[in-house]
Amino acid sequence: MVKARLAAGGGRWVEISPERIRGWLDGFYSRHDGATEQGLVLTGASNGDTATLYPPPGLADVKDVDTLLARIIRPPRIAVLLARKGAVAAGVVDGTTITVSKVERFYVQGRTAAGGSSQQRYARRRANQAQAATSRAADIAARIMLPHVPGVVADPHDAISALVCGGDRLMIDEVLTDRRLGPLALLRHPHLLESAEPRLAVLEDAAVAARRIRIHLMP
Repeated sequence: MVKARLAAGGGRWVEISPERIRGWLDGFYSRHDGATEQGLVLTGASNGDTATLYPPPGLADVKDVDTLLARIIRPPRIAVLLARKGAVAAGVVDGTTITVSKVERFYVQGRTAAGGSSQQRYARRRANQAQAATSRAADIAARIMLPHVPGVVADPHDAISALVCGGDRLMIDEVLTDRRLGPLALLRHPHLLESAEPRLAVLEDAAVAARRIRIHLMP
């Protein structure tokens, strides 16, 4: 699958599944009468257009195109955490298979148009419900993911190498302030996935999206 969108500051982002990256690279070379490679940056021979490749989560140590192509054949194990005020989904992903997961919905009261003391009571209640949801989300993340972090899982090859997050950035940030989740926070990938309200189907889609190679094209 190939997904494209405009990039802030110029150019555009393209997201490509590992299965299609070789074909995309061949197309880039063909369209630009060849290209030079410097690390993960390709520069077209015909007009100087550039394509900067960003490896998927868990492959941060990849520094050149050949190594990227070799490593994506067997994607690393990762964890995925999706959160919004109304729900959380946590899972461990091996390739495209979710090996363990948990999805839970929360009740967080919507905003009210009432004024005065009623509005204040609603605001306090909503804040308490949101805090309870965040605390419960941290509990779920700890139970599902912590057994798979490096140093805890018995076989290092079975450990997750990255944490991919999606949904509400503020809630994710709050969840990961939980002291128990320190080892997970260290593995957090900087790219935030777009996510609908978490449920199992959304988690499955996120597991696929997390594997894509992101490419910044200029111009």
